[in-house]
Amino acid sequence: MEMLCTLRSATDAQRQALLQAPGQLESFLDDEEDFGDARGATFIELDIGEAWHGLQYLLTGTPWEGTAPLDFLVRGGEDVGDIPSDEGTARIFAPAQVKQLADALKTLSPATLRQRFDPEALQAQDIYPGTWDEEMLEDGVDPLEELLSYFDELRKFAAAVARRGDALLVHIG
Repeated sequence: MEMLCTLRSATDAQRQALLQAPGQLESFLDDEEDFGDARGATFIELDIGEAWHGLQYLLTGTPWEGTAPLDFLVRGGEDVGDIPSDEGTARIFAPAQVKQLADALKTLSPATLRQRFDPEALQAQDIYPGTWDEEMLEDGVDPLEELLSYFDELRKFAAAVARRGDALLVHIG
């Protein structure tokens, strides 16, 4: 099963509603439910696909740990939805946490991420999707440049969500 990551803004009212009605997560993700907050219909979204785990490693230097707020792809926030753990996660972060994340991403340089990139270490630590070896280069895809491109998009996205004063939903599934 592919594990893909989508990041989505949510108003604070939507965040609170999702926490109160976790069974509505699927409808929310399918744009069928705005929880009565019309401003929430203008959400923004970023699909980072399978790059989430590689980004987690570059942001924190670890596959599953790290320090908040940079460990946000795999930890933190509040669980929302009734998702079996082997099928993914959905966690939502309050607007203040999103601001902290955006600020932290601003201070992190691509040079730091380049230094942390080690395909052998990623492969050995079973960083999803587990294809960090030479095969990707043969296909014309440079995994580091792909991750750095996603990082740039992630930085812009987090800044935009923070400027809006919104919450952030991280869905991996």
